[in-house]
Amino acid sequence: MTRTLIPPQLRRTAGLICSFFLIVILCTSCSKKPDTGQDAKVTTLGSIEVTAKLLEIKGDLPDIAMYDYAFVMKYEVLEVHRGNLDTSLIYVGHYNPLKPRASVADERVPEIGGNIKRFKALDVHRMALEVPIDDYYMGGIINRYFEESKEPVYWAVWSNSVVK
Repeated sequence: MTRTLIPPQLRRTAGLICSFFLIVILCTSCSKKPDTGQDAKVTTLGSIEVTAKLLEIKGDLPDIAMYDYAFVMKYEVLEVHRGNLDTSLIYVGHYNPLKPRASVADERVPEIGGNIKRFKALDVHRMALEVPIDDYYMGGIINRYFEESKEPVYWAVWSNSVVK
């Protein structure tokens, strides 16, 4: 059996080339691409579409298995994509907020959803909204901003996470 020897300079060059490509592959596979939260539902449902930062969830979300409710949260509007909005601070009611948006729709409220798994202050959401909530949801509404807010409460039809 004959053995072919690879010259040391060629081995070094091949090693450097392989290392370079390995680093490029790792960097591109590990980098997160921004996600604007845009999808076919959020861009067509509701009469208003915004990207907004969840400023506050006032108090704990009630964990009442046998009770369906909307819980009002405070948002700062970062961008209006569709519709008219005269304020940068809005109050949004989310149906059964302890449930992931992908599984929140039910026979009572079938046309809602999104990809948010859980609500957390300072997260950014892209939402399709209707206003006022009372025209679109007939049920219990927990609004801990009632005395603070003179604005109408918006109904979250579709809510997606935004990842920057």
